[in-house]
Amino acid sequence: MRTTVPSGVPGFPEVYRLQQERYPAAEPGWQPVHTVYVPADRFGAGTVAAWGDEALALAKAHLATPAELAEVFDVPAELSAAVHERVLRKLAGEPVEDLRVDFEDGYGVRPDEEDGHVEQAVEALAAMRAAGTLPRRWGPRVKSFADGDPERSVRTLDGFVTGIVERLGELPDGFVVTFPKVLMEAYLGQFVAFLERLERALGLSPLRFEIQVEAPQTVRFLRAELAGELGGRLSAAHFGVFDYTAALGLPPHEQRLDHPACDHARHVTQTAFAGTGVELSDGSLAASPASGSSADVRALWRRHAALVRHSLAHGFHQGWDMHPSHLVSRFATVYAFHLARYDAYRERVRAWEERRAAGGGVMDEPATVKTLVAALRRADAALP
Repeated sequence: MRTTVPSGVPGFPEVYRLQQERYPAAEPGWQPVHTVYVPADRFGAGTVAAWGDEALALAKAHLATPAELAEVFDVPAELSAAVHERVLRKLAGEPVEDLRVDFEDGYGVRPDEEDGHVEQAVEALAAMRAAGTLPRRWGPRVKSFADGDPERSVRTLDGFVTGIVERLGELPDGFVVTFPKVLMEAYLGQFVAFLERLERALGLSPLRFEIQVEAPQTVRFLRAELAGELGGRLSAAHFGVFDYTAALGLPPHEQRLDHPACDHARHVTQTAFAGTGVELSDGSLAASPASGSSADVRALWRRHAALVRHSLAHGFHQGWDMHPSHLVSRFATVYAFHLARYDAYRERVRAWEERRAAGGGVMDEPATVKTLVAALRRADAALP
């Protein structure tokens, strides 16, 4: 029996509309498994190809067979051939999914050279576009406003974007700019205001950018509302392990991606942006093989693979790669991660759809099935 309370919930439509805007809950689409950072002074039209060639040579020299891959990366024998074939094919065809031309830490302070390197980068990217070698995502990392010279940062971005548009007549798909060391929330509004002026001047659609979470100050103001407040321009949040651990005062030997302090920062970032569509990326390993020997190359691969697995286990499906050798361990680990559970996940989804118990007596909840479907979509997008 109904009470005499009037029907309806006052204010509900507005709150529900806000929920849908703030938490669109879109299904995961393609996201690069990595971002490759190359200092601007060392970047050229052949950089991506050179990285691929070096990575492929390392794989062929030190990972010649599926059995060797299984041993180095602890991949089950039944998966090793499929992973091995995919890694070699990926390195030969698309070694870099997301490219960032770095004008920040990897580049340094070069007041008399930066404008020239912007022009060189633009020419190189235009040549890559013409040759069909421009990665699916690409763009610059500019200097941080926290360095005290925002004019240098926006001058580089202006020259970069304007130069591309002038040479190509458009800004190709996949463009994104990385905005590092956002120590003050106000810097975000100032950066967006510059983007708006640049968009109007060049007749561009809203420019997307990603922030780097590199300081405890940044973690404190992350929240879901940021995505809307920044006009939908915020595309991703990338974790910066070395600046973050340094800011906390951790000793040098503890500046590592799998430190508990880094886990905390990642989880806060996840919580802030869950359901918003803002992508998440983990940081990097600042190491390369100590020599060209198989022992040293494989040691580096094992170390990097362990960090990639740690990121994947924590729900971070993208990370930074800083050396060609990282491409091998990145792709091998990601492919093994997806292939190891693909068939089991698919069977559980099929069992749910048919309203029967999956193997082993598993009775999945709707939320778990949604996660299983998302995992399969991520796998389909990531696997070549």
